Amino acid sequence: MVANSIIKHQFNSVEHPHAKEAWADELPQVLWAYRTTPHSTTGMEAMIPVEVEEGSPRVILYKEDTNSQAQREELNLLPEVQERVWIIEEALKHQMALRYNRKVVQRSFAANDLILI
Repeated sequence: MVANSIIKHQFNSVEHPHAKEAWADELPQVLWAYRTTPHSTTGMEAMIPVEVEEGSPRVILYKEDTNSQAQREELNLLPEVQERVWIIEEALKHQMALRYNRKVVQRSFAANDLILI
C-alpha cells in the first residue's frame, strides 16, 4: 500500500528527482497516446502518420462525397441523441436526489424556537 503511493507520488510530482529525468523519455509515448485517442470535439479517431503515408484501407477507401453524406445523416439524428441524453441526465439527477435525501434528517421548528446559526 505504501509502496504503491510512493510510485504514484514519484510519477505525479514534477519536483521529484526521478520525474525530472524521465519526462523527456516519456514525452513521445504520451504525445502518441494523446494524438491517437478519439476526442469528443472531432468525433473520430486520429490517424497516425504511417496510416496516411502508407495508404491504409481507411485512407484508400475514403471518399469525400460519401463522408459528407454520412455526416449530414448523423446531424439529422442529433435531436434524437440529445433527447436520449437528456432523459438519462434527468434519471441520474433523480437518483442523486434520492440518495442525498435519504441522508437528510427532517427537523421541524416552531415559532420562537432557539436555533444555532
